[in-house]
Amino acid sequence: MAETHLSLRDVHAWYGESHVLHGVDFDVRRGEVVTVLGRNGAGRTTMLRAIMGLVGRCTGSVRMQGAEIVGAAPHKVARHGIGYCPEERGIFAALSCEENLLLPPVVAPGGMSLAQIFELFPNLLERRHSPGTRLSGGEQQMLALGRILRTGAKLLLLDEISEGLAPVIVQAIGRAIGRLREQGFTVVMVEQNFRFAAPLADRFYVMEGGRMVESFGASQLPARMETLHERLGV
Repeated sequence: MAETHLSLRDVHAWYGESHVLHGVDFDVRRGEVVTVLGRNGAGRTTMLRAIMGLVGRCTGSVRMQGAEIVGAAPHKVARHGIGYCPEERGIFAALSCEENLLLPPVVAPGGMSLAQIFELFPNLLERRHSPGTRLSGGEQQMLALGRILRTGAKLLLLDEISEGLAPVIVQAIGRAIGRLREQGFTVVMVEQNFRFAAPLADRFYVMEGGRMVESFGASQLPARMETLHERLGV
């Protein structure tokens, strides 16, 4: 059994007076890919933001490799080796692809070099001098993922990385995630695209109403499909 890389216990989170997370328990083991499924508004993105210290108020316990990080400032959370790829991507339009990759600081040892990122995403090598505004949506998504790989993060939080992308790009990103797992990265994916997530994940969690309501391994997926269809409409 691999060691626990990330652990949440009884996590509650608020935006102002809005109580969004209601006692979330969640575990990720080192080197695995975990997919968090749920309908829009279930609290999945808020959970990622709570891990990163990006919500207004958060209580409970968030432990990264045994270190308590709940309530820590986002830059301090990142220094524990966590990389967050938000749904909005955050590409700097005035900077080139390569400049975007070089912008974030290295926060932990072992980050990928530019050459390694370009090998993982050949499209970015071809567009390395293109401004962010000239990149396609798929190239921007590759850039957003590549940017956190350079920082030294070993735990990747990926929020809807396949949304709105062409199937060929989704397949390329899926292959990249598979390679990252082979290299020892731990990945948490929030995904609506079940067909994309299903073959990649070692384990699945299902969120409803700000709570984890179900968890199961990849081997149990066929037996859970009817329940997932009812919960998610997949």
